[in-house]
Amino acid sequence: MMQDDDLRARLAPLARTVETVIPERELLTKLRAGRPLRCKFGIDPTSPVVHVGNGIPLWNLRRLQDLGHQAVLILGDYTATVGDPSGKDKTRPMLTSEDIEANLATWMDQLGLIIDMERVEIRRNSEWFAGMSFMDVLALTNRMTVQQMMERDSFEQRWTANEPISVREFLYCLMQGWDSVMVEADIELGGTDQTFNLAVGRRLMEQVGLAPQVALISPLIEGTDGHAKMSKSLGNAIGVAQDPKDQFGMAMRIDDDLLPKYLRLLTDLPDNEIDALLRGSPYDAKKAMAAAVVGRYHGADEAERQLAEWTRVFSEGQVPADLPEVSVPAAGDDGLWWIVDLLKACGFASSTNQARQLVEGGGVRLGEAAVADWRARVAVTGGEILRASNRKQARLTR
Repeated sequence: MMQDDDLRARLAPLARTVETVIPERELLTKLRAGRPLRCKFGIDPTSPVVHVGNGIPLWNLRRLQDLGHQAVLILGDYTATVGDPSGKDKTRPMLTSEDIEANLATWMDQLGLIIDMERVEIRRNSEWFAGMSFMDVLALTNRMTVQQMMERDSFEQRWTANEPISVREFLYCLMQGWDSVMVEADIELGGTDQTFNLAVGRRLMEQVGLAPQVALISPLIEGTDGHAKMSKSLGNAIGVAQDPKDQFGMAMRIDDDLLPKYLRLLTDLPDNEIDALLRGSPYDAKKAMAAAVVGRYHGADEAERQLAEWTRVFSEGQVPADLPEVSVPAAGDDGLWWIVDLLKACGFASSTNQARQLVEGGGVRLGEAAVADWRARVAVTGGEILRASNRKQARLTR
């Protein structure tokens, strides 16, 4: 949270999504100079998906653009090969250049949902790293000591636990910091897990005689499972370019205790509206949050459609508008269908055991009739709706 009143006033659009400014006094000095500041944000395309957690600092970069500052986007085509050790308990696998380029191609389209791409300076850090000799790399490593590297929490914890730490991971922090030197950043944006890396950038800039960058640090956010940091690899992330129906549905899965964080960090709703929502029904607040997330990336009309569809299906128990149709497999010799086969044909279960669990859980219905016995054989004339839950419904055809 910004402590200085003048700073909060100057950066009001960012205030609630910034946890720390290091240091505030230097940022005020830069802002009072009245020139556009160079605001750096680096992305390592280690995944093809940009999620709404990534969007927290990215939206701050967009807000700085709108305040008249210069966005500088570093595409980490070299740092991605090393792998950021932030918060990691083991050495990350190296990506191939083909993986990185494939991921970058998808990132650019997704970033356009947030950043004004016509007003951004885009740099690849291969511009400066690809031409380095081995002696240049050694000179870079000489800028920090092992003792200074071990100040990083994740390294210290791994050292204490006797977990391996590769020298390659030490290089990552230096590479990210050197990016700041090369683009002469005034501000670097990142999450709390990037605090050490951003401080390295300040150190290296001072060493070469540049005014050190200011670190604008945003909080991290838990994924929809409510525990781990949002990550596509953990299956708990909401993608910025995800289908709006899936965005809405995933946002509705979060625990009630995450609502304040999601509302303040992932939506554009005004503070007074958020306060009012949090005083009311958590379910209503969650629907408003989910609609605001969809609205941010797909527009207000789509947000209204998804809210209306959710209400129609989940609150009123009606059939989804986009109900899929599934052709049933061949009937048995008795002209009937085993309920397990129907559940698997619709994709509601991947195995007999999973289908049995669905039936025994009490949520399976064929038409208006509940199916309570997983061994049941049922008649299908065509047109019946098979339900395993509100999310799992299909119209059976023959």
